[in-house]
Amino acid sequence: MATPAPSHPASSEEVSPQKRPTQRTSGHSQLGQTEDGDGPLEIQEGPLTHEGNFPCKCGKCGKSFNTHGFLVQHEQERSYECSECGKVFHRRSQLTVHQRIHTGEKPYECSECGKAFRRRSKLTTHQLIHTREKPYECSECGKGFCDSTRLIQHSVIHTGEKPYKCLECGKAFHRNRSGLSRHFTTHSGEKPYKCTECGKAFNRRSYLNSHQQIHSGEKPYKCVECGKAFWWSSSLVRHSIIHAREKQVK
Repeated sequence: MATPAPSHPASSEEVSPQKRPTQRTSGHSQLGQTEDGDGPLEIQEGPLTHEGNFPCKCGKCGKSFNTHGFLVQHEQERSYECSECGKVFHRRSQLTVHQRIHTGEKPYECSECGKAFRRRSKLTTHQLIHTREKPYECSECGKGFCDSTRLIQHSVIHTGEKPYKCLECGKAFHRNRSGLSRHFTTHSGEKPYKCTECGKAFNRRSYLNSHQQIHSGEKPYKCVECGKAFWWSSSLVRHSIIHAREKQVK
């Protein structure tokens, strides 16, 4: 009587080259090890079951995964969506900070001057203005800066580099956030900064800040000659020309 073949899976030597898996994961961790333990093993979203099944399916996008753990990871990666503009974030904390753009909330206030910020890191950087501390110094001209980002932005002045190029018109900028990002709204028509009082929207935060002074009645720009106050600095500049001409006549 013939002895039945063992039921355990065939060894790697017994698997044909066409069927031999090149990578394996345990299904319990995001990163495993290669079979010889030499290095990290990248996650595969392909089937690791013998039947080639993808039993775990995302209810939002329909994408399937071979383990529930990978499905949970996928769902968490795109779980936090802004109800105002639809932008998606990986973490709830990132969404919370982003939503302050729409609400205008600035919970971090400077104890020296009262200026408020959406992020704690921005407040920390701002406070260096009051302490006059500028730990980041340009190696070319010696100019000091409060944070490393401003030093990097300044450095391109010496190199002449304009790495940020508009795909619409080809115009190039030194800075991404303050240059290209702001310029791009002229093409897209996007106005992400919305007034909570009247709903009017602007493509720059500075325009929104100036506009909101109309509702608050605040006129921060005051003429040193006559005391007249203005909402915008440009209005004060135009007004100052009047006094300059008066002095020339005298």
